[in-house]
Amino acid sequence: MTDALSLVSIGFAFFVVAVSPGPANISNATIAMSKGRKVSLVYGAGLSIGLLFWGIVAASGLGVVLQGSVYLLMLLKIVGGVYLLWLAYLSFKSSFNAAATVSTNDSQEVGYRKWFVRGVVLNSSNPKTVVAWMAALSVGMGSSSDGLFLVAAVLTCMLVGFLVNGMYSLLFSINGVMNVYQKVAHWVERVVSGIFALAGLGLLRSAFSRNPA
Repeated sequence: MTDALSLVSIGFAFFVVAVSPGPANISNATIAMSKGRKVSLVYGAGLSIGLLFWGIVAASGLGVVLQGSVYLLMLLKIVGGVYLLWLAYLSFKSSFNAAATVSTNDSQEVGYRKWFVRGVVLNSSNPKTVVAWMAALSVGMGSSSDGLFLVAAVLTCMLVGFLVNGMYSLLFSINGVMNVYQKVAHWVERVVSGIFALAGLGLLRSAFSRNPA
């Protein structure tokens, strides 16, 4: 019973972190509005797999090593920051070509792998995700927690991650939401571009600070 309550606590803590607006959720919502539900679900699946990478890092104890390795953390932050700036450029560029039309034909399936990979890269290139994992896992972990419980905790968080990404995909691909997006697509893309740029610059600044967080 205690283990079940601990898993619920961990899952809820991870839900609070996962559902909050950030580069991953904002990009997923934008893709859902502009590309439709199928593409967004594929992209969200990629985000979830990228999330799993950091979950394994945190659960295996490498998270502590990562936090203590200045140069490794710096490298990861640089990679993540550059990728976010690249996404900012792509969003800003697409804002000038936002035709406010959502394609749902079968030819879109050709790009599914591309969207999945983008999701994986976005979340796996963000080293701050390991901090979120460690914070969530610490909520329900105790000195008596064994390896099996740790695996169950990671699986619980992964389930929460998939549910949150799926929720964003379903919510923002509703026709009414998509219709609104069609009218303000260029502004949405520019706002998203700005958020990506700020997040990317923040990671780069953190990477080169004397005491990187």
